[in-house]
Amino acid sequence: MYHIMEGMGSIEVDFKQYKNWDNKVIFLNKGQYIKFTSGNFIVRKIELEEQHVTHNKEVRVLFNHLVSLSYIDINDCKDFRKYFNPNKVAKNEGDIVEVSSNVWYSQNPFSAKKEEYHVIFDVKDIIDENYKSNQSKKQLIKLLGTSKYTAQALFKSKIGRTIKSVFTQKRISESKKEIAFTDKHITEIAYEYGFKDPAYFNRRFKKSSGLSPSEFRKKIKFEERDTFTPELFELLKTYHATQRSVGFYADSMNLSPKTLSKKVKDKLHTTMGQLIRNEIINSAKLMLQDGRSIKDISDVLTFEEVSHFSSFFKKYTDITPSQYAANSLMKKEGL
Repeated sequence: MYHIMEGMGSIEVDFKQYKNWDNKVIFLNKGQYIKFTSGNFIVRKIELEEQHVTHNKEVRVLFNHLVSLSYIDINDCKDFRKYFNPNKVAKNEGDIVEVSSNVWYSQNPFSAKKEEYHVIFDVKDIIDENYKSNQSKKQLIKLLGTSKYTAQALFKSKIGRTIKSVFTQKRISESKKEIAFTDKHITEIAYEYGFKDPAYFNRRFKKSSGLSPSEFRKKIKFEERDTFTPELFELLKTYHATQRSVGFYADSMNLSPKTLSKKVKDKLHTTMGQLIRNEIINSAKLMLQDGRSIKDISDVLTFEEVSHFSSFFKKYTDITPSQYAANSLMKKEGL
């Protein structure tokens, strides 16, 4: 379990980008790959005992991901917040997992009934157990048993995907880890993950990721040496209170504004304007949590008027600075 307490930027899980994870808890299975795109995330990691993850089928919705990450929004549940107080964590991991699964069901991300979720995740278990085999559509249906028609209809209506496409995507996703983190030949990986024809594997991989397996491997190795992202976030951390223009950050990195904007879009899947705004908002939130006055924060962040800061904050958070400060105080007091 990762409690994202603070941070700006995206999170990469199994090579997919996710944004806006402030004050959320995400759940990962053993072996999943996670990367935080900047060094300014404050994250609490809780490694759960196997018994708490697998003791019943109710909690697999947290760890057995389908088309997106499972997460809990702490702000949505008063009872849940006590388990993730900034100063302590409840000792009983089993309780945390159980409460988390209850909140997940209440959030109902796929607008399904509980019994429908169990059918969907029964199928996902089958996919996880068999994704390395070269299953035909008929073989997949046979594995599903008597609930095959219900399962296929549920996947299409609730997940928006066919079972076969989820099966194939699982193989591609897992093969990416082998390509990125081992020196195995691409052909060997193709056969290992159930593709009888390496050329077909290359086509499917490129259709899914936009890169061939070889290009993907080169990109990952380059990114491991690339200092662009940490340098950019360090500049944002240092200068966001006084510098709002893309030109300033471009000059600081010896790039043109157009090149900087393109690199940010390609690497972080966002815009420079959004990064600057996020840094300002995060700084404002931290100061509000510390009890600083709104005028003081407005001055520190170099807004011309307090009203300008208040309007800016509400525009990008949907609440006023005063409301955020009051909410933060209630959380500290456990209300």
